[in-house]
Amino acid sequence: MSNPELLEGRDVPLGRHSVVRRTLPNKTRRTVGAWCFLDHFGPEEVTGRPGMRVPPHPHIGLQTVTWLFDGEIRHRDSLGSDELIRPGQLNIMTSGRGIAHSEDSPAAKPPLLHGLQLWVALPEAARWQEPRFEHLEDLPIADVAGVRITVAVGSLAAVTSPAAVHSDLVGAELRIDGGTPAEIAIDPAFEHAVVVTDGAARVDGVEVTPGSLLHLPEGRAALRLEGSARLFLIGGVPLDEELVMWWNFVARSHEEIVAAREEWEAGSARFGVVPGGQEPLPAPALPTTRLLPRHRFS
Repeated sequence: MSNPELLEGRDVPLGRHSVVRRTLPNKTRRTVGAWCFLDHFGPEEVTGRPGMRVPPHPHIGLQTVTWLFDGEIRHRDSLGSDELIRPGQLNIMTSGRGIAHSEDSPAAKPPLLHGLQLWVALPEAARWQEPRFEHLEDLPIADVAGVRITVAVGSLAAVTSPAAVHSDLVGAELRIDGGTPAEIAIDPAFEHAVVVTDGAARVDGVEVTPGSLLHLPEGRAALRLEGSARLFLIGGVPLDEELVMWWNFVARSHEEIVAAREEWEAGSARFGVVPGGQEPLPAPALPTTRLLPRHRFS
């Protein structure tokens, strides 16, 4: 069984008003299972400020997973979905062959905004399907050895989320209260990773604080937790497919990225129109070199 690896995140601008801490993809590890992207935003005081303002933009080849700890975000997409997400609820959007959406703080918003935005790479068999959006408010909760577990996707602690996924994976919020060390059972066929969003924790003996991600290779049947913290656990069967990730697209080739960008810029029906009248976000220029598929370690 390999040792845990602590990966440091980096600050990345989000729109004009916010900065997020990105821990996936990382220069030494591109994916954790099928999870290929993790941004931690906030906690941010948004009273008298715009909060989140992400105009309409496209996605292909992935699922977006939005999870809040504080605040509210309004999701609108080209399917006609219009949902306000709050803490403890799940937004999961399957882009399939193409979708567009926007995410904004509502006008009457709570004072704090804090959460995670994650992506799951769709496997080859699912990535050309029609797009779909789910908003789930009733998610399973388990208490195990003093750990409060809310399962967003997949299964953990003998409970299973109703969210539709297309590969073997898990995503769950964990809360530990500073009491005695606790152990929770995890799937040894999965690789896992943990981010701490509040407080500090020791995970399998490694100190983890906000801003970093602890990767745990497959082969572990349990996770040992100590401290007083809120964490988010992700995991899945290691991904063998090579991915081309650029901007908001997850593909398998340079040509797929070029085609998706051209169709977005042309206002193609592939991505549709997001209601609300916001100006769509223009795609950045492509790099001057060919985009190459990358393995999970590259």
